[in-house]
Amino acid sequence: MSHLLSIDSLSRDDIDHLMRVAATMEPVAQRRKVTRVLEGAVLGNLFFEASTRTRVSFHTAFSRLGGSVCDTTGFTFSSMAKGESLYDTSRVMAGYCDAIVMRHPDQGSVAEFASATHVPVINAGDGPGEHPSQALLDFYTIDKEFSRQGKTLKGAHVLMTGDLKYGRTVHSLIKLLALYAPMRVTLVAPPGLEMPNHLIERVSRQGLDVEVRESLAGDFSDVDVVYTTRIQKERFTAEMSEGFNLSRDFTVHRAFMDSRCNPSTIIMHPLPRDSRPEANDLDVDLNGDPRLAIFRQTDNGIPVRMAIFATLLKVEHLIERDLRDVPWFVPGSVGVDDAKF
Repeated sequence: MSHLLSIDSLSRDDIDHLMRVAATMEPVAQRRKVTRVLEGAVLGNLFFEASTRTRVSFHTAFSRLGGSVCDTTGFTFSSMAKGESLYDTSRVMAGYCDAIVMRHPDQGSVAEFASATHVPVINAGDGPGEHPSQALLDFYTIDKEFSRQGKTLKGAHVLMTGDLKYGRTVHSLIKLLALYAPMRVTLVAPPGLEMPNHLIERVSRQGLDVEVRESLAGDFSDVDVVYTTRIQKERFTAEMSEGFNLSRDFTVHRAFMDSRCNPSTIIMHPLPRDSRPEANDLDVDLNGDPRLAIFRQTDNGIPVRMAIFATLLKVEHLIERDLRDVPWFVPGSVGVDDAKF
């Protein structure tokens, strides 16, 4: 693995390796241990599209491995605002950095950027394209949650709902899940925001059992994971924005979970969720519910992204021998509503 641009570049063996490495990173990610295997290495964190979680998560993951990070955000403060090409930017940054994380609003742009360098490049989201590290941390979360419940991935049932057209996280995740078939995936999206047909056809050929439903009405009691996504209005055309009105019928809330799902169903969301009432995103009335895994999900982004860096830079075999205890105070839990398992 020289870059991480798409789930397409990963085999099941590659993913299994990253999951094992991520597990070894847990003590560092949880602030119980320190490692300095990337001391002296520099990460270029290039975000040409808005981000909080992903940008800070990558920054934190590299820092916890002992590396340093150079951040840039937006086009305004980059040479791209002066007309610099992706090729030129790539070659320049590769001369400064040992690894590069890039987010860009145009699909395919990160792959174009990576084609100009041998320095490892990680796609942190390319418009409506893919978000491979998110899919990896989502899969890691599902595996951990299932292990806690005594479940296995084989035959699992995942409900994906929300914006399945522009939501790059679900594009990457459904590709990844297809590598672990047999599994069931049910897709529910508002009109006009359905999962692209070419993806449904592809994963079906790979063995995923895919069902498309028109609404969240009906029985979902056999669903193991509800994965809901924010409506990506920033990617709408002017015509779509003008006529779009999201019904609350597509909202995942406590009443839906209590009446249509089962007590062990876990709830995931790639965040950010739009908590404004009119947005009809994942409802805040689920805050504090132990089924809500969204913050465990974001926490899992650190060990997974540490594993990605360690694997790309070929230091994963050095981690366990480099660990030492942290000397500072670390709280027993991070959030006041964190579930106690």
